[in-house]
Amino acid sequence: MSAEQLKQAAAQAALDYCLARTGNDAVIGIGTGSTVNHFITLLAPHRGRIGAAVASSEASAALLRQHRIPVVDLNSVAEVALYVDGADEINPALEMIKGGGGALTREKIVAAVAREFVCIADQSKWVEHLGKFPLPVEVIPMARSHVGRQLRALGAHPEWRQGAVTDNGNYLIDAHGLYPIAPARRLEERLNHIAGVVCNGLFALRPADVLLLARSGGVDTIRAR
Repeated sequence: MSAEQLKQAAAQAALDYCLARTGNDAVIGIGTGSTVNHFITLLAPHRGRIGAAVASSEASAALLRQHRIPVVDLNSVAEVALYVDGADEINPALEMIKGGGGALTREKIVAAVAREFVCIADQSKWVEHLGKFPLPVEVIPMARSHVGRQLRALGAHPEWRQGAVTDNGNYLIDAHGLYPIAPARRLEERLNHIAGVVCNGLFALRPADVLLLARSGGVDTIRAR
């Protein structure tokens, strides 16, 4: 199967999972990225089966509205029943690196609120250890150089993603050379304490609850070990 076919298969599995576990008034969270875009397209004919969606990026919100799926602000809802999003890397503990598309902060917020986090990915994202994919870090613009120095002190090779501005108006630094990241929770906490860091792309303190992993032989449902 091609990469796009695998993404489509993961998205279809997520739709089936979502419709089986939510009611007509449920608010679901929608992530960002190419696999999630497939999910949104598949969800469109079933939009009456959910109450509304909370989007983790302006791009996803725009696509949801294009498909006439109601979009609500996270502050207006008490609960997000289920959050569907992809990953740049995911390990057997269902810890992830996310943020290749730049939406890591809003993704982490929606994941924190959601009762259940469903990650959808193709087999290329499955890894034993995180860190070959550069770790995105969202920073306040005036803190870019300071954060870069702190990342170097941790052994990383920081690279400013020039020209990229997040939906929150911040900059992105990609931290290369951290492989293997273990334990991921400890590094996530250390990065959170650097002044000027808004968010980092490690999702270890709040990993996925379930992974729908598309392989050539089908979609596997994986829960954390």
